Amino acid sequence: MRRVIILGSTGSIGVQAIEVIAANRDSFEIVGLAAGTRREAMQAQAAEFGVEHLAIGASEAEQLVRTVEADVVLNGITGSVGLGPTIAVLETGTILALANKESLIVGGELVTGIAAPGQIVPVDSEHSAIAQALRSGAAGEVRRLVLTASGGPFRGRTRESLRDVTPAEALAHPTWDMGLVVTTNSSTLVNKGLEVIEAHYLFDVPYDRIDVTVHPQSIVHSMVEFVDGSTIAQCSPPDMRLPISLGLDWPNRVAGVGAPLDWTTASSWTFEPLDDEAFPAVALAKRVGRAGGTYPAVFNAANEQAVHAFHAGTIGYLDILDTVEAVVDAHSPEESRVTLAGVLEAERWARAEADRLLAAAR
Repeated sequence: MRRVIILGSTGSIGVQAIEVIAANRDSFEIVGLAAGTRREAMQAQAAEFGVEHLAIGASEAEQLVRTVEADVVLNGITGSVGLGPTIAVLETGTILALANKESLIVGGELVTGIAAPGQIVPVDSEHSAIAQALRSGAAGEVRRLVLTASGGPFRGRTRESLRDVTPAEALAHPTWDMGLVVTTNSSTLVNKGLEVIEAHYLFDVPYDRIDVTVHPQSIVHSMVEFVDGSTIAQCSPPDMRLPISLGLDWPNRVAGVGAPLDWTTASSWTFEPLDDEAFPAVALAKRVGRAGGTYPAVFNAANEQAVHAFHAGTIGYLDILDTVEAVVDAHSPEESRVTLAGVLEAERWARAEADRLLAAAR
């Protein structure tokens, strides 16, 4: 019986985690829940599962994971506010099932420096796929990681044709419904750029050995290429409950958590090279990742500001990445060492700088 704390219990990841646990009550016990603001929804979850320890907000979530004994903590909080709880979990020595990619991206070596080997289990479908594929060989046998991208709603379009994209079009993702910022990030491929940075920190693979390929069917969730020419792929219908279940019980698989592929019907899987001219986010993310320090935090925060400005109707679609790149270029950190205070200050500066550039462009 694994004792589980769920941070972000009322969000998409948290709700699906609870579905997995509800179907496997003999394997999991929820011992703590934390939500952002939806107190009543969290209390209803607690009543259903008899959970006594509850928290609202990131600060209370940090206290929760430090005071409630658990075997695994699922961090499904949205945004870089999840960094504090991530650090708190790692400092307790508890296994961290990480869906909050921002905390690893902005925390970088601060997070990896605290984590023990194997303590972080990825929950993003792409990184879970890589973790599964990596079990096919030794670390020294890995040639490269290949992240798959659906291509979003604008796959195949030129940069110029994206100039008049509307907010509604940017939210019309063909596969996933992930909320305003993440869905928009998927359309610009900023989300894939963030995942490249996350893969670097999770698997300690240099950026020149992390590639992205466009796979519209979203069946192959990512791949690992080995030195002998073999490529191992993890394939399954799009369903986040599979990587969530692995995060909760790694390295064990939870029977029946997802439907398998149907091999009795004809289907085609296609792969296309990434168009860096139309979608420069991945190349920019790699540059940011190589710069290290607080650059990823600046990249992430500036993007969030620009995405909100786009949905407010104050900038165009192409202005999102143009603004992010301008903020990254303007960043000049005082020191390369990453600290929690330094990350928070870099984010504050990036949001202010993005707002200044956005206001000047109006």
